Amino acid sequence: MKRGFGLVVFLMTGWVLSCSSPGDKADEEAYRREIDGWHARRVANLTKSDGWLSLAGRFWLEEGENRFGSGSDNPVRFPEGSAPARMGSFFLEKGVVRVRILPEVIVTAADSSRVQEMIMQDDAAGAPTMLCYGTLSWHVIRRGDRYAIRLRDSAHENLTNFQGIERYPVDPAWRLRAKFVPYEPVKKLRIVNVVGQVEEQPCPGALLFTIQGKEYRLDPLDEGPGEPFFVIIADETSGGETYGGGRFLYVERPDSAGETIIDFNKAYNPPCSFTPYATCPLPPDQNRLPIAVRAGEKRYRGEAAH
Repeated sequence: MKRGFGLVVFLMTGWVLSCSSPGDKADEEAYRREIDGWHARRVANLTKSDGWLSLAGRFWLEEGENRFGSGSDNPVRFPEGSAPARMGSFFLEKGVVRVRILPEVIVTAADSSRVQEMIMQDDAAGAPTMLCYGTLSWHVIRRGDRYAIRLRDSAHENLTNFQGIERYPVDPAWRLRAKFVPYEPVKKLRIVNVVGQVEEQPCPGALLFTIQGKEYRLDPLDEGPGEPFFVIIADETSGGETYGGGRFLYVERPDSAGETIIDFNKAYNPPCSFTPYATCPLPPDQNRLPIAVRAGEKRYRGEAAH
């Protein structure tokens, strides 16, 4: 899962947490301030004009021509009032997406040059081709063998109506030391997303940790060399106090002794808790903890506009 909240912020906070001692009042207060700062930066990232709250549509493409615009007869229908009734067509041809813009419609690329016809690179191959019209911008996403247009609106009402994210009180007790036990060979996890698509992703090992004398384990995903582990979790608060589709968490790679820190105060809501147009992965069965993890973000109470 590509991070909506940057790795840079994760690494910036890591050194502070590793130096803090939960038993010392001054360090506890510094730790709480640091987590508060981390959360503030996450909210700032979420509410950017091109953040998750700006999503305005996700349109799966069919093989062949897919007309687009705000008219009701378009298979790819942009929001009424934000775009002309007819703008052009997307052509999906054996895994390649080509766009053709009608002559009277001015659509621009990221460099502000006018676009009339071009092949659009999807997000699976790196930075996708971005096109713009007014406050709208869109690009191609690839999920498995399917392709879709992801639409954003920098003036979307979800941005202006954002109510903030409730959190549990920051508690150093939820910052837990974990032992990393590698899988040999690396295990493949079957990850299902919210639209029912399945993808196998590498799991390098298990994270073992103890709460009140009982041991638990989580299976993280490996996003590549130098990247922290990505963990999708659910617990007994999921679907009630917290989002039903689970929460996300990043965990630094283990040190030379095979140890790391799981900080549940950094458990955060996936994009799907804010918008119906994301394609979030769901927690695998082994990451559904039989305890209530009352740390990190609570369920978002805002009404997401579809």
